[in-house]
Amino acid sequence: MSTFIHKSHNVSVLMYHIVCPTKYRKAVFTEEVDTELKNICIDISNRYEIIFIEIVADKDHVHFLIQSVPMYSPKKIVQIIKSISAREIFKRCPEVKKQLWGGPFWSDGYFVSTVGKHGDEEMIKKYVKNQGNDDYKQFHKQSVEKSEQLMVW
Repeated sequence: MSTFIHKSHNVSVLMYHIVCPTKYRKAVFTEEVDTELKNICIDISNRYEIIFIEIVADKDHVHFLIQSVPMYSPKKIVQIIKSISAREIFKRCPEVKKQLWGGPFWSDGYFVSTVGKHGDEEMIKKYVKNQGNDDYKQFHKQSVEKSEQLMVW
C-alpha cells in the first residue's frame, strides 16, 4: 500500500504502473526467474527510493506497481529497474542468457502510466478548473479538510 513519503521540503505520493517486455517477447519467466526478479527488486528498493507495491510476471513481460520520490523521473526508474535486473538475472540464472541468444534481457520499449491515489483525471481536472470559484470551494470544503488531515507535515 502506498504511503506519504516525507522529505525535508516536500511530501509526495507518486505511483507508476510500469510494464516491461522481455527481448523478442521471449517467455523466460519461470518460477525461479520470477523469484529472483522479486529478490532483485527488494535489493533495488533497499538501495534506491523505489518502493515495489506489486510485481507480477507473465511469461514474457512484467507489471510493476511502484511508488517513488520526485527526484526520479519515470524514465529514470525504468532505467534503474531494467539495467540492474537484467545484469542480476543473467548472473543468477545463466540459462536465461542462452534463451535470449546472449543478447539483452529487456526489450527497448516499456509502458508507464501514473496511478492516482486521491482521484481520477476528471476529478482533478474539475478541481483545478474551479479554483477561485467560491461556490465550488464551499461545496468541497469538507473533502479538502479531510485530505489535509491526511497530510501530516
